[in-house]
Parts: sequence; structure tokens; C-alpha cells
Amino acid sequence: MVSEEQVQQWADEAEAGYDVAELKRRGRGRPGRGAEPMQVVAVRLTVDELAAVDAVAARESISRSEAIRRALAGFAAA
Repeated sequence: MVSEEQVQQWADEAEAGYDVAELKRRGRGRPGRGAEPMQVVAVRLTVDELAAVDAVAARESISRSEAIRRALAGFAAA
């Protein structure tokens, strides 16, 4: 739930105006991983396959997506 204080703070901020240069400098979304645009690909995995991916990700302290990317890189290099 949003408090009245938070709403007032947002209203005060909006009324004071925003520094457009600062907003643009922050960027949007996730940072890129390279020069080429990325694509999202949906893949269906069984419960066991997903558990195996998550176990690797936890062991390596990486995200699920990174674990899948590394597995694909290894597959492509073979």
C-alpha cells in the first residue's frame, strides 16, 4: 500500500520538475550483453530439467538465464 506521505513526495517531485538529462543518462531496461540486439526465446523444460538448471545456477552463483546460456555455448562449441 502506498502512504499519503509517499504520494505527496511524488507530487512534490513532479511539480518541481525532472532533470531530463539525468533521466536519459540512467538508461532504460537491462544492460546489453554485446553489440548485437538480444532476442527472447521461450523453451519448455520438464520439472527435472528446470531443477537441474537451477541447481547449476545456485552452485555457480549465476542466474538461471546465464546457466542456460553457458550450457548452450558448451553445446555449440562441441
